[in-house]
Amino acid sequence: MSTTNRILIADDEAHVTHVVSAKLRKAGFEVQIANDGEEALRLALEQPPDMLITDLQMPFLSGFELAMRLKADPRTANTPVLLLTARGYVIDSSELTLTNIRQIMAKPFSALALLEIVQALLGDGASERKAA
Repeated sequence: MSTTNRILIADDEAHVTHVVSAKLRKAGFEVQIANDGEEALRLALEQPPDMLITDLQMPFLSGFELAMRLKADPRTANTPVLLLTARGYVIDSSELTLTNIRQIMAKPFSALALLEIVQALLGDGASERKAA
């Protein structure tokens, strides 16, 4: 019997959170949504998620700053992060070492491709879920 993985989605674009959350919920994940970086940080520290999916450019706290703060906190230090960015935006590999960003995905993206990345990053329990 496997437990449900909890994923926190942080994006200020409602259509992105709607599409991503629907795809993940259909695949059996528990989803929580934050509309900006500060809200995501608060939610993540209150109840650490199994994974964070965050947009890079958000109000109050960028996805990169959010990922840095989560890595610095013992409660979320090992939480894998999938960073969503505008096409063509590059983050230096030395900066990535300050975070738990495991994958960067350019917008626009396929919801199915995102689901496959989530399953790969979460390991065996998540990969047993069917592609919804």
